Amino acid sequence: MSFFPIVDVESEIEVIEYLGTKEKFWFKRDGKLQLLKFGREETGENWAEKIACELCQLLALPHAHYDFARFKGKLGVLTPKMNEDGSDLILGNQLMDPAPPTNEGTRYKYRGHTVSRVLEALKSTDDPELSVRTFSGYLMLDAWIGNGDRHNENWGLVRNPERRTVSLAPTFDHASSLGRELRDEVRAERLKTRDKRYSVEAYAARTRSGLYEEQTNSQPLYTINAFKIACSIGKSNMDFWLDKLSAVSEADVSGIFKRVPTALISNEASAFAIAMLEINKQKLLGLR
Repeated sequence: MSFFPIVDVESEIEVIEYLGTKEKFWFKRDGKLQLLKFGREETGENWAEKIACELCQLLALPHAHYDFARFKGKLGVLTPKMNEDGSDLILGNQLMDPAPPTNEGTRYKYRGHTVSRVLEALKSTDDPELSVRTFSGYLMLDAWIGNGDRHNENWGLVRNPERRTVSLAPTFDHASSLGRELRDEVRAERLKTRDKRYSVEAYAARTRSGLYEEQTNSQPLYTINAFKIACSIGKSNMDFWLDKLSAVSEADVSGIFKRVPTALISNEASAFAIAMLEINKQKLLGLR
């Protein structure tokens, strides 16, 4: 089994456009616009993004594709521009009321970012039923991988004025998942502990989404509850995605981790993330 390749970006840059931070930039590769972004130091954000991408593939879930990449010795992930030329990516915060200029109005704590308001926004797409089903899949993915970053700038719609089409954008930006921020010694302790309060399961259970149930709630939903609420308008959507998840084997998952270059992920990180995925999978399948 071959490792996922690491793209040498430095030798392929045609144009660089910095966007307010040196931690990510757009450039043209083979005539196509691509985004290179770097995970934070001492985290597994790069491998978490790549692995989440491959898990999306197993679910046949529309997603942004990510490859490992290196620029001036620094590792990151590379993703092509999601929307075709002539179209616009409209993020969730632009589709809803703008957040007020307070701490609670930030994209991570904006209480107006409720599941029901997102589903309402999806009614403006050409196929609302498909969009709701697909977005429900995004929320199942979040619950499976422990993605706590589904805020109102981490989903959107693609509008093409020329074709007069509006569709749900592929899911993107999954680096805040799979315990990517933990130190290896913490992972090892959680994997072997008998203390249920410190177990992998306890860690997995605390993941919250960037979505709220009601605008009056003080805390965002747990990821599994966000998925449940999104599917409450039609049980068929839940069954559809749980069938997809059920078909993913442990070998499928472990095969993805084995393809990550050994220099990029530790044994402890792999073991912890795989355990977390299995725990979350069984919890999700228990919703049937």
